[in-house]
Amino acid sequence: MSSATNTATTPPEAFFALEEHEHAAGSSTMLGFWFYLMSDCLIFAVLFATYGVLAGNYAAGPRPEDIFELHLVAVNTGLLLFSSITYGFAMIAMQARRKALVLLWLGVTGLLGACFLGIELYEFGVMIAEGATPQRSGFLSSFFTLVGTHGLHVAFGLVWLATLMIQIGSRGLIDANRRRVMCLSMFWHFLDVVWIGVFTFVYLIRMI
Repeated sequence: MSSATNTATTPPEAFFALEEHEHAAGSSTMLGFWFYLMSDCLIFAVLFATYGVLAGNYAAGPRPEDIFELHLVAVNTGLLLFSSITYGFAMIAMQARRKALVLLWLGVTGLLGACFLGIELYEFGVMIAEGATPQRSGFLSSFFTLVGTHGLHVAFGLVWLATLMIQIGSRGLIDANRRRVMCLSMFWHFLDVVWIGVFTFVYLIRMI
């Protein structure tokens, strides 16, 4: 009888409280960011597929061997890959709680990323000056769309990186900033993986 009475007098919110589970701080942020990366994978998959279909449509215009400067693209690839290494150094410094080193390596990463983006813009400028514009052929349309989309992601990553450095400089390596560093790390390495695909599928294969 007493148990029935206790059940009857227990407030409803107590039952809801029993159903709640503890979640690690920031776990929803990390999960949401993984969903974002998966959606980005789909976008680049579509762009790669489009390039695969249109890459042979030159419309009597320039071919890859006419406009690609492979040595310059190789240097650019090295810059982006090395920026992933420097970001890894930033992650190691973050684990050691060394704020100054984190800012140093993030700054080096941003500099390498900015150099990568500058060389890519230079490549686009040279192509357009030679008449190899996106409207010239299906090959050039798909090329500019794929490589340009990756470049926009790098530009967004640089803005994010600069903002994150300001936040770390003013508030230190608090938990929220550490999560942001980890999310940007996944994003930056993702861009590296995509670029390896671009370098291989767009540049190397077409030049062989």
